[in-house]
Amino acid sequence: MDERPVIGICTAYERARWSVWDQRAALLPTSYVDAVQRGGGMVLMLAPDPALVERPDEVLDLLDGLMLAGGVDIDPALYGAEPHAETADVEPERDAFELALTRRAFERDIPFLGICRGMQVMNIAHGGTLRQHLPEEFGHHEHRRTIGTFDGADHDVRLAAGSLAARAAGEQHHATKSHHHQGVDRIGDGLVVTGWSTMDDLPEAIELPGNGFALGVQWHPEADARSSLIATLVAEAREHRRAAAAQLDGADSPARAR
Repeated sequence: MDERPVIGICTAYERARWSVWDQRAALLPTSYVDAVQRGGGMVLMLAPDPALVERPDEVLDLLDGLMLAGGVDIDPALYGAEPHAETADVEPERDAFELALTRRAFERDIPFLGICRGMQVMNIAHGGTLRQHLPEEFGHHEHRRTIGTFDGADHDVRLAAGSLAARAAGEQHHATKSHHHQGVDRIGDGLVVTGWSTMDDLPEAIELPGNGFALGVQWHPEADARSSLIATLVAEAREHRRAAAAQLDGADSPARAR
């Protein structure tokens, strides 16, 4: 039986209660972990690490796939903008860490899935920008109906025929669970939009043509047990692991050595 592919998922820093202690902690909602494990993968939680910003290969060498989870707003200075009044709770350590890992993962063609904030990081990593407060631009709160819950947060997206997003979702008209007040604006260099909200045409999926699996989605597949996106990432990571092992075996064989 093949070893499970290792999926690295970046964590956030939050205040947390541990028994009698109130401390800063590196946290990740278990919904992401559960989804990877259901898909047959193993999770490696990745806390922000300044050394890895300079040397991302040190951790990417351990991974078969990389996932960026949802979370707080990204520092607008990273895409040359002033902060909107509704932009809050930025985490500079996390921003720098995730941008460094994303850029290098793309260079190495490591299977990648960016979820919500993760899609926005993907866009910024390629020089794109963000809309900082969607209700102000679109006149509605349908992308984040109730803060802190996915109850009643369903909305549909349409996915381009033949796109990686449609293949991962298994359909072109896809029901999603949404919780965000920001979204992509100018698309990063080399990226293409392959999914749009049926409510207002906001980009909901972006991908990097030329890579095997580099996908960002604005919705939350980890919150939807019906979604196949994370299982698809795990499957791609498994194939990436097998290909890397085969390449290593070929390089080490006596015939290759001669």
